Amino acid sequence: MHREGTPVGGTNGTGGMDSPEAVHGATPPVAAPDTDRARRPVAAALMLGMGLAAIDGTIVATAVPQIVGDLGGFSVFSWLFSGYLLAVTVTLPVYGKLSDTFGRKPVLIAGIVLFLAGSLLCATAWNMAALIAFRVVQGLGGGALQGTVQTIAADLYPLRERPRIQAKLSTVWATSAVAGPAVGGLLAAYADWRWIFLINLPVGAVALWLVVRHLHEPARPRPAARPRIDWAGALAVFATGALLLTALVQGGVAWPWLSVPSLGLLGAAAALAGLTVVIERRAAEPVIPGWVWRRRTIASVNLALGAMGLLMVAPTVFLPTYAQSVLGLGPIAAGFVLSVMTLSWPVAAALSDRVYNRIGFRRTAIIGMSGALLALLCFPLLPYPGAAWQPALLMLLLGATLGLFQLPLIIGVQSTVGWTERGTTTASVLFCRQVGQSVGAALFGAVANGVLASRLADAPVPGLPGDLDAVSRALEDPAALSAAATNHLRRAVDTATDHVFTGAAVAAGLALLVLVFVAPRRFPVLAEHEDTAPAPRG
Repeated sequence: MHREGTPVGGTNGTGGMDSPEAVHGATPPVAAPDTDRARRPVAAALMLGMGLAAIDGTIVATAVPQIVGDLGGFSVFSWLFSGYLLAVTVTLPVYGKLSDTFGRKPVLIAGIVLFLAGSLLCATAWNMAALIAFRVVQGLGGGALQGTVQTIAADLYPLRERPRIQAKLSTVWATSAVAGPAVGGLLAAYADWRWIFLINLPVGAVALWLVVRHLHEPARPRPAARPRIDWAGALAVFATGALLLTALVQGGVAWPWLSVPSLGLLGAAAALAGLTVVIERRAAEPVIPGWVWRRRTIASVNLALGAMGLLMVAPTVFLPTYAQSVLGLGPIAAGFVLSVMTLSWPVAAALSDRVYNRIGFRRTAIIGMSGALLALLCFPLLPYPGAAWQPALLMLLLGATLGLFQLPLIIGVQSTVGWTERGTTTASVLFCRQVGQSVGAALFGAVANGVLASRLADAPVPGLPGDLDAVSRALEDPAALSAAATNHLRRAVDTATDHVFTGAAVAAGLALLVLVFVAPRRFPVLAEHEDTAPAPRG
């Protein structure tokens, strides 16, 4: 591995990265004519696997009313999403380490099988508790899908070709964001909500067949000693993440933030985090090795992607409520305001290699996050009530800038490690992004509800709701409110959303500070033979 913070090869005169030929010290070998054709089935399997994980949240969300009407359990239905998210997040580091130890293929196969088993069980659920438990099983598979798919994509393609597969995976996420609500709504309305889980089975079966048939990992040298699995570390990571995410997801919702349950969960999570550090320091093969945070490049990307996860809560969680409550749009139109972000994101990601090949990964990410910061700061300046095209235009800009920010960092950090460390590195990046989203949901939810409570203290009529969800439901039936009360509620939601986007802008600023002061000026990209060997064959 090359020294941290030093370029590999010369510079191109701009302080950025050289062309791939100069970076690797020689002209890369020409691929055999059938190489790309042989990789296509594996790429298709990766896209199908990523599609299973990507569409899950959006397709389930549209069927919640039918699920609750059939199974009951309205008070706990949010755990359909929280339980899945928790399982995905806490298993990412574990699967990353397992894929580095035993190979990508067995981990990906296990993830697909677990996801499909969870989907089948969800379709047979007899009450809400069973459905939540089976969603956790789905999440255990989803963690393997998300991390391992990204890792195999980096294994399968050399540095100069990685934007192609990463852009395809970004397109899968964009398509899922648009298609998920439509498919879920159609199935819930004209079939049965159980079909939203059963539809995963044929898609997953095709992905599984393609992986088994076409993904071939070269035999690796037999290790001198039998690999030791850090089961204690895995359990400690899982328990710590479970307690922390439960506190973040349920705090301020199921119980007040300063209540005994919240403080108890946060205290227990802190104690377990300390225990996890002790266990991992003593483990021969730790699940989260210390070098993930000691290496400047990986640590900076982890922090920057964590900040991105934090700011993403503003558009994905709060913008639809703003569009419906303040702009008066219907659910479909409100979804379109958000979906334009998912349209510009993969386009910018696909074109990002033209930028980072000239000026480097770090500078490209700085440009992207600077644009995102500008878009987020412009949101509070929008007029009240404004027109739908105004936030849609900002989301178009935000998607393009985040595509320019995220993809270069992921490709860059994957290119600084060899095969035996890439799974752990990729998982750590995705883990930090997921934790950032969970922290953002809790933090910005508290900010929004605090602003609403303050604004509604002098409401023109008594008895108005005081939290964001209740206000949104009240505005769905404006005939039940006076004109003055309706306008007051809408202005309160507008102000709360402005505060959330301001907070998201602060998160964008933190990401910029990390890139400027923590990230190395140039990523220490490995030579091509170090970077890809032993790569899987299509």
